Amino acid sequence: MNPTKIAIIGAGSASFGPTTLATLIREPKLRGSELALVDLDEAALATVVRVADRMNVAWGADMSIRASTNRRDVLAGMNFVIVSIEVPPREGLWRMDWEIPLKHGLRQPYGENGGPGGLMHACRQIPPFMEIARDMELLCPDAWLINFSNPLPRITRAVSKYSRIRTVGKCHQINVGYGLTAVLLRHRYNIPAPDGVNLHSDPGNVGTIHQMAGYGRTHFHIKSAGLNHFIWLVDIRDKETGEDLYPALRAALADAPPTLEPFSLDLFRIFGLCPIPGDTHLVEYLPWLHDPLAKPWETYQVPLYDWGGNEAARDFLHHMMRQMADGTMSVEGMREAHSEGAVELIAAIAGDENYYDEAVNIPNRGAIANLPDETIVEIPALVNGLGVQGVHMGAMPEAIAELLRREAALVEMVVDTAVTGDRHLALQTLLLDPMINDIGRARAILDDYLTQFAHVLPQF
Repeated sequence: MNPTKIAIIGAGSASFGPTTLATLIREPKLRGSELALVDLDEAALATVVRVADRMNVAWGADMSIRASTNRRDVLAGMNFVIVSIEVPPREGLWRMDWEIPLKHGLRQPYGENGGPGGLMHACRQIPPFMEIARDMELLCPDAWLINFSNPLPRITRAVSKYSRIRTVGKCHQINVGYGLTAVLLRHRYNIPAPDGVNLHSDPGNVGTIHQMAGYGRTHFHIKSAGLNHFIWLVDIRDKETGEDLYPALRAALADAPPTLEPFSLDLFRIFGLCPIPGDTHLVEYLPWLHDPLAKPWETYQVPLYDWGGNEAARDFLHHMMRQMADGTMSVEGMREAHSEGAVELIAAIAGDENYYDEAVNIPNRGAIANLPDETIVEIPALVNGLGVQGVHMGAMPEAIAELLRREAALVEMVVDTAVTGDRHLALQTLLLDPMINDIGRARAILDDYLTQFAHVLPQF
């Protein structure tokens, strides 16, 4: 067999770079592969190459490793291209995404993937992704683009709509679903849950989420469907007996810790299915968390993202990578790094295995019966040499489907806005967002955004 050829664009990423690198190099099925590392930051790239070389030798991976700051140097003939990039400075721009609407009277609950902040994030991220897709069309047109970057469904939809490249988005948010169900069913399964437990997406909360998700994965099989960061628990079974645990989950609502994702659990009571991305992501797609008089973010205990904490976490991870690069830290600690899902996809497609992936982001194509075919949905899939085939999940309850359809329609508008740079279309897109309830405010926010972000929005 020819060696599998894999490129990582954004290899110096602190969030995904170290774990993606480690899981690829340690995978026996990918032994002897060709690995190309790409990053615009020369220093970060030099560090990650040295770490990769050390892992390659220590784990006997027999990989051929090369690197470049110019992706065109390495993309020719690639089979898989993993992308994890952000227009910098990550936290600085995100903070502005949140602060600019606040000046005009709109307090977003989070501002990363939905709301006006999500529009700007997509408008910054989609153009560089489309440049990557164009290069792939020329140099490796049959390769798969595996996307780790946010706003994930909007980027993935842009690539699927405006290029010929096959793409799949990967996100680990289903872990929050395992954690949420573990806490709700803690008494039934004798699961220790910390006091004041929550599953907020925050740098300081990563350990709690992984711990509770681990308990959940020990005891349950779950199936979910919906949109990225907007998925709903469709089925939950006892891993040993196959018992349907949804009745027990509903009964457990009466004894839920008051700190445990109160917004999600309120929607569970109202709509009958449990949303499982966690409150901090779920709130971005709905109109009920920004009223300045009611202050629902206080009622539901939804915090802002800890931008400073994430900057500190990134600095720490870069420091750790430098230590591994210069040999003062062993690479052995990365043998147990948590997979972000790329390695399983690559091994299954390259080796023509039948692998069940519980959460991929791909075009719907009928998998969720009452959502449009072109919508990027997050569903389980069968992965093999034929590609990534979504599991047919049937229809979502109609009220939930309507919430999903509204976001799906907005995604189409966001993608078209980000690709075309059409200012008039941008205003229409803002006015369709569930957080916007005033035309004058929408105009003011858009004008301010396009002025402040002119240097990172060349399409406008």
